Amino acid sequence: MAKKVETSVEEKLRALFDLQLIDSRIDQIRSIRGELPLEVEDLENEIEGLNKRLEGFENEIKESQDGIKFEENSIKTSKENHKKYEGDLKKVRNNREYNAIVKEQEFQELEIKLSEKKIAQYKETIESKTVVIDELKDKIKDRNSHLKSKNSELGEILKETEKEEKTLLEKSKQFEKKIEDHLIAAYKRIRSNVRNGLAIVPIERNASGGSYFTIPPQVQMEIASRQKIITDEYSGRILVDPKLAEEEMDKMKSIFST
Repeated sequence: MAKKVETSVEEKLRALFDLQLIDSRIDQIRSIRGELPLEVEDLENEIEGLNKRLEGFENEIKESQDGIKFEENSIKTSKENHKKYEGDLKKVRNNREYNAIVKEQEFQELEIKLSEKKIAQYKETIESKTVVIDELKDKIKDRNSHLKSKNSELGEILKETEKEEKTLLEKSKQFEKKIEDHLIAAYKRIRSNVRNGLAIVPIERNASGGSYFTIPPQVQMEIASRQKIITDEYSGRILVDPKLAEEEMDKMKSIFST
């Protein structure tokens, strides 16, 4: 591996700050893009859940329809048996036979009433589930339309940002090559441990960028001298003076505008 050219502390700070600007822009792109896939995934999961519910209700209706057919056949059988017993009554030889046949007829009448009750319950289930199914279908249609819109939106964003992200990732690697390995390692470690991935920040209103802890004037003077790399004792971030940050942000605008 080629040896990295020895550079001054100021040059290292500028390179690190430039790298931070590039990486922050990549973070921003991924953040914008990152919320949409989650929304799409949530919608897909919701639609899947709704379709499972729909399938369950449709199965209940099918079971009820099958139940109606079964009970209608039972009623037909009971009526045929009842008619048969009616004929048997004409052939009875004693009261015992008569009573036995009458009991069978009463049993068939009870069976018919029970089947009719079950049919009514099945029909009630079908009616109530049909209403729910219609509502579910409307909801699924609405969610599918919303999903289509979100997928279209995501596609556009991916199309717009993938090229920029690829360019910035290449730039990030190029800028890393300008910085010593131990500084890159420290930079990446800080980035992974702090909010917003900001490992190197300028002083703002006498404090570390994004912090409320005031930096002593003597330390601010040391930072402004750019003679050594100084970190914030509270957040661990590397600090640069506002003037350097402003100069590098102006310089990097050309990269972000391409």
